[in-house]
Amino acid sequence: MIWYALLVAAVAVERVGELVVARRNERWSRARRAIVAGDGHYPAMVALHVGLLVGCPLEVWLGGRPFLPGLGWPMLAVLVGAQALRWWCIGTLGPRWNTRVIVVPGLPLVARGPYRLLRHPNYVAVVAEGVALPLVHTAWVTAVAFTVLNAAVLTVRIRCENQALAAAVAT
Repeated sequence: MIWYALLVAAVAVERVGELVVARRNERWSRARRAIVAGDGHYPAMVALHVGLLVGCPLEVWLGGRPFLPGLGWPMLAVLVGAQALRWWCIGTLGPRWNTRVIVVPGLPLVARGPYRLLRHPNYVAVVAEGVALPLVHTAWVTAVAFTVLNAAVLTVRIRCENQALAAAVAT
């Protein structure tokens, strides 16, 4: 269980790194008269992701969830792949990437890297991580709860982001 807690802690540290990048990128965007949207759903998204990081080890500890190698190792591989995809997205978008919906008017949509294949590849990483991180150590309740709640949040988030991007590109 200790190694799993360390894994979840490493993901939490990665998230803090994302927030540092996001703050820097927000300053860059605001200096270019960025449009900020979606502040209403952002707290729910943050709470959901914190819940994932708390729920994983808590369920393993309280529920006595075992590590099942046939499930755990493949899920660890999915988790690593999700992190790689997320950082590919961050690298591709550069200063335009953010945890909030912030778009700079007049900039064209990014159509390289993973964005040449998918419109929202970062959300694929989020979905994969939300399933894989808990299932590394059979925290299936956390995986199901996060997936259902995340589907609701992403429905709102993607609609908001698409509207903001369309408005910014049209300007």
